[in-house]
Amino acid sequence: MEQKDLMLRLMKYKRVLLQFKSLGLDRVYSNNLGDALEISAALVRKDFSHFKIEGNRRGGYSINKVLGRLNRLLGDSGLQEIVIVGCGNLGKALLNHDYIREGFRITAGFDINPSQPELNNIPLYPLEILKPYVLEHHIQVGIISVPASAAMQTAEMMVNYGIKGILNFSPLQLKSREECRIHNVNIGLEIENLFFMVNQAEKKSNELS
Repeated sequence: MEQKDLMLRLMKYKRVLLQFKSLGLDRVYSNNLGDALEISAALVRKDFSHFKIEGNRRGGYSINKVLGRLNRLLGDSGLQEIVIVGCGNLGKALLNHDYIREGFRITAGFDINPSQPELNNIPLYPLEILKPYVLEHHIQVGIISVPASAAMQTAEMMVNYGIKGILNFSPLQLKSREECRIHNVNIGLEIENLFFMVNQAEKKSNELS
């Protein structure tokens, strides 16, 4: 079992379970989680069995108990705080989303010249405040939503301030390093890939008809 893939699934289980809980559900079944994550119910049961997360065929799994176990495994017992650097149109869209149900929240936004003092009840600060904020609040993860020309410098700055993980929405692909894990989200590339998959599926369908 690939450890990296397994831990990624655990984080996805947690996100989905928090969503189910917000809907007022107390229990969940392996097929519910499998459908939500687009994996088999058997893989869900295998993962849970690996970490001794107990349930039964008739009653399923207690959402609170599974979340408690996942919190211990992932080293997380509460909301994770993150910051975002770059408060332009994309940054504002990210700030306007409610992530609390997913187990984390954006606590501050930073920009060279913030256009307003806050957005969605989240304070917006000038960039020179980033270092003391990260140190004081022990921020581990940040989001980059700046232009490509500023992405590398922004990432270097965040790493130097002690941030260990970066979600990069800039057009520039950034490389992870030993002291910081970087995940790149290229929206244009994702849309292009989606069109390719749709076209391939349509082509295959036409060949079979």
